[in-house]
Amino acid sequence: MQISINWWAVLVAGVVYMVVGMVWYGPLFGKLWKSLMGFTDESVKNMPLKPMTAMVWGFVPALVMAYVLAHFAFYAGVIDVQGALWYAFWVWFGFLATNTIGSYLWEGKPFKLFVLNAGAQLVSVALMSIVLVLWQ
Repeated sequence: MQISINWWAVLVAGVVYMVVGMVWYGPLFGKLWKSLMGFTDESVKNMPLKPMTAMVWGFVPALVMAYVLAHFAFYAGVIDVQGALWYAFWVWFGFLATNTIGSYLWEGKPFKLFVLNAGAQLVSVALMSIVLVLWQ
């Protein structure tokens, strides 16, 4: 089975991932996230990577995720928005949420932080999936 990936859709889905992250961890829940992580304004300023550098490097895994999601959606036969949302939910539930829960279970992070991060992942993968499915 020959798959044809729409590289523009992958690029846009990667951008969508980054935009969701910037809004989620910025104006929507930035203060809550910093508090749950135990960060202060000063500790954020002293992080090894500056925010712009971290965002540039963060775009690489966003593109990888978009590329893999495009493949999975193709092989799963997802063709519409409803299918994209169900597909996104199962990818999130089976891979992302199960991986993220480790921060609560083994790293001693607050459960609220798990919920916050898992929520961002669910919204991100849902919007990415819609872009990738509708723009095949």
